[in-house]
Amino acid sequence: MNFWLVKSEPDKYGWDHFTTQGRAVWDGVRNYQARNNLSAMKLGDQVLFYHSVTKPGVVGLAKVVREAYPDPTSPDDPRWVVVELEPVMKFAKPVTLAQIRADLLLGRMALIKQSRLSVMPVRPDEFDLILKMGQ
Repeated sequence: MNFWLVKSEPDKYGWDHFTTQGRAVWDGVRNYQARNNLSAMKLGDQVLFYHSVTKPGVVGLAKVVREAYPDPTSPDDPRWVVVELEPVMKFAKPVTLAQIRADLLLGRMALIKQSRLSVMPVRPDEFDLILKMGQ
């Protein structure tokens, strides 16, 4: 199993929108590295759901329920893909960006080093620590 982090602005599509829908097509990604990360996601992979911009932090856990397929929002451009995600659980408390930056292990995450990337891998030790911090 692999672990990932996806970012979304809470005012545009936050955790509450996601859980109300119950399943999301993760579309509109137009960065090649983020696209490659979507393509690498496998059924059952665990995904940290991160609110960006306002009150940045990890707010919940999702899972991949459908692997990459062509992005329906870009029917004339086959370069772009989507995956489908379902919510697993909301964190008891968000793991803030400040907490992540302050932690020696988490300070090396792609989230810190490539802050503009919207879909990124997470190492198992990083994932386990964030999960523990969110409980």
